[in-house]
Amino acid sequence: MGPFPRNAPHSIHHVNFPTTDPDRTSEWYGKVFGLKRIDLSKFTNTKVLLLTRGNFDLHFTPVEDMDRMAPYHYAVEVEDWDGFLEHLETLGIRYTRPVERPQNNSKYSYIRDPDGTMIELVYHGNREW
Repeated sequence: MGPFPRNAPHSIHHVNFPTTDPDRTSEWYGKVFGLKRIDLSKFTNTKVLLLTRGNFDLHFTPVEDMDRMAPYHYAVEVEDWDGFLEHLETLGIRYTRPVERPQNNSKYSYIRDPDGTMIELVYHGNREW
């Protein structure tokens, strides 16, 4: 396999999930990940909720119920594993027992947002960004 062409994708721009309550979603993602809400009404008549930290964006589309999204998840990499778990504990957010993978010095755990969307937290101790 040769090198990627110049126009090949190199990263995910954003992910769009449903939300049953945009205000609650905005507040929760603001506390947990430091994302802020961008008012799109100046630019478009979309109902999409845009949350960003400048280098990390999530979009949410208001829906009546969440049944169609129940099994899906997305993953975020954290740089300070212990520090982020302490942050979750301070907020009272439950997470699954962390799993360690010594073969690549990584760890993972899961949390859920207020709509039940599963978020995988991953940490790679050897990764050079």
